[in-house]
Amino acid sequence: MGVIKTALEIALEKTESVKSDKSSIDQFETNQRGKKLANTFLAGEGDIAAELKKAPAAHKTSLKQGIFDVLVTQITLPDSAESQNRLEKTGEGLALIIGKSEFSAMFKQLLQITGQYLQEASQYEQAVRQQYAPKLRQKEEELSRRLGREVRIDPLQDPEFVAFFNQHMTALKNNYMGIIDQAKSEARRLFCIN
Repeated sequence: MGVIKTALEIALEKTESVKSDKSSIDQFETNQRGKKLANTFLAGEGDIAAELKKAPAAHKTSLKQGIFDVLVTQITLPDSAESQNRLEKTGEGLALIIGKSEFSAMFKQLLQITGQYLQEASQYEQAVRQQYAPKLRQKEEELSRRLGREVRIDPLQDPEFVAFFNQHMTALKNNYMGIIDQAKSEARRLFCIN
């Protein structure tokens, strides 16, 4: 009769040959530290340049990769002046880890284009509201007649207006999304060369 082994003994036998690779664990932890650093940098608290100087040479690549992974996802179309400032901060961080004037010039152009997008979006919003205003007044008059008192409708609470507005804003966003995707690709290309 054979020896009956516990599940723990069987698992230990199967994992006996597996040894932890200290270097890959260090690289993973450094990458995670880079991701945290990128988030604190975006919050206005971290200093990427100082952390890169302090990092041992063996860890710089993983640290930069972690920072890059977070920052490149922040390249998006802004929806306000605040998100435009965040995009600018993203560019500063990426410029520090990429370290190429080609990237800085490209990102400066991107910021100009996204600034233009914000202006266009504001103008689009006003134009859409003006275009929809007669229909909204008609709905208000109809409701006022039914209820016997004056009624005002917030356009953003009217499902028909919201659909109309989203349709037009989506068309505008689609005009700019190619530029955003191109900027991300260019950042990846320049970072890989680094």
